Amino acid sequence: MTDEQFEMYAAFGIKRDTAEFCEKIADGLQSRFEAIDRTAEYNQLKVIHAMQENHVGEACLYSSTGYGYNDIGRETLEKVYASVFHTEDALVRPQITCGTHALGVALAGNLRPGDEMASVVGKPYDTLEEVIGIRPSRGSLAEYGVSYSQVDLLEDESFDYDGIRELLKHEKLKLITIQRSKGYQTRHTLSVAEIGELIHFIKGIRPDVICMVDNCYGEFVERIEPSDVGADMVVGSLIKNPGGGLAPSGGYIAGTSACVESAAYYLTTPGLGKEVGATIGMNAPFFQGFFLAPTVTASALKSAIFAANVYEKLGFKTVPDSTEGRHDIIQSVTFGKPEGVIAFCQGIQAASPVDSYVTPEPWPMPGYDSNVIMAAGNFVQGSSIELSADGPIKPPYAVYFQGGLTWPHGKLGVIMSLQRVIDAGLVTL
Repeated sequence: MTDEQFEMYAAFGIKRDTAEFCEKIADGLQSRFEAIDRTAEYNQLKVIHAMQENHVGEACLYSSTGYGYNDIGRETLEKVYASVFHTEDALVRPQITCGTHALGVALAGNLRPGDEMASVVGKPYDTLEEVIGIRPSRGSLAEYGVSYSQVDLLEDESFDYDGIRELLKHEKLKLITIQRSKGYQTRHTLSVAEIGELIHFIKGIRPDVICMVDNCYGEFVERIEPSDVGADMVVGSLIKNPGGGLAPSGGYIAGTSACVESAAYYLTTPGLGKEVGATIGMNAPFFQGFFLAPTVTASALKSAIFAANVYEKLGFKTVPDSTEGRHDIIQSVTFGKPEGVIAFCQGIQAASPVDSYVTPEPWPMPGYDSNVIMAAGNFVQGSSIELSADGPIKPPYAVYFQGGLTWPHGKLGVIMSLQRVIDAGLVTL
């Protein structure tokens, strides 16, 4: 590291031994970064081809108001998403407020009173518990007569095919949800290939059961998506990977025409569905964000791999570990004590371009069953494709790090987090 380069890190309060320790690790990751760039190139060409194929023009960048009838930009964008995900249709709307909302719309739109839904990869993400009714909540699916079953992963984190086979005997089973990412767990993220094997097994026994994949944090990490291996619906948030850091809100549901139509009727109202929904200035950032998404996702992946290598070398458990392949952008680091989670998050916040002077603290965030700390000094509130970190303040006291619109920012965030962990007396170099 040159003196000039170190001077910039020193301006952030980073000590030379910390910076040099991390720089040596970064230098050893170049071959892995080149592989990530090759995947990003493939996915970038896929997006450009879809935009050209669907005749994206200047008129598509304008937006509608009021009812939003005949919004050519909205309609074309949804065709682009369907082309990229290789699905029959897609719903891409600013009215979808977040990933949890997108999942809730997909579930409620495709389930009816008396139906049963199930997760076959263990407990879903915390915020879905109240949507489903695992934790009682007003307006949950359980209140509308939808029952829930769950098959956990086996101890080695493989699928419990015997348990799933028994589940598929339930006559009222209508929908199975598969969460690709780990959520606030320390299990591995499911690869698209693993998801494909699971869906093939389910469809071989019950082809009528809808398979929905929570694709949050996974888009463009691989060259194929769950919809390429049999998923009836893939669902995600635009303030994660596919928004490319430019989408200020929104979510998507891509899948079969029937599933997307049912979701659209729930999002708006029966009889209107996809025909309404003003885009109010969102079309341009939605298109441009999707265009940038493959390379932005690549930056986030580099940041995650860098974090894994830094913290694993210091003796902390990381999931994925420093050498594993990647299937989403999330990196967990287990500290075993709350002080580690807090120090890490405060380092990420201090490296942010927005609100760097704010000190995050744990708080009872809505939708979670424990205090949660979140660091996200971002241009878009809660945007987890931007550099961010969060975690529940409960055992095993793991932090979940993700994002980074650029690799240099992701690198700074990881180094800053380590400096805060060192300053807190939790590790020495």
